[in-house]
Amino acid sequence: MISFVVKKDGSKAAFDSSKTKNSIIASAKEAGFDQDKAEAVANEISTSVLNSFYDQDTVLTSEIKNRVLAQLDSSYPEVSAAWRKYDQEHGK
Repeated sequence: MISFVVKKDGSKAAFDSSKTKNSIIASAKEAGFDQDKAEAVANEISTSVLNSFYDQDTVLTSEIKNRVLAQLDSSYPEVSAAWRKYDQEHGK
C-alpha cells in the first residue's frame, strides 16, 4: 500500500488518496458529470489504480497520474480530456 509519493521536484510526501479522487471529481464535473456520477467515477478509478500499487510503499506522482489517465482514457475519455485540458491551461 502506498505510504509516500515522490513529487516532480523530487520531494517526498505522505500519500493522500483524497488528492487523486478530488482531481478525478473535478475533471468529471468539468466534463459535465453531476456530483454523484463524478464521485462514482473517482471511487472506481482511484480504487483500481491504487490497488495496482498494492505492493509499493513509495510511488512517483507521475506514475499515479499516468495510470489514472490511462484508465480514464479507456472508460471515461471525456474525463481524461478535461484533465489534460486543465493541465495544458495550467502548465502542468
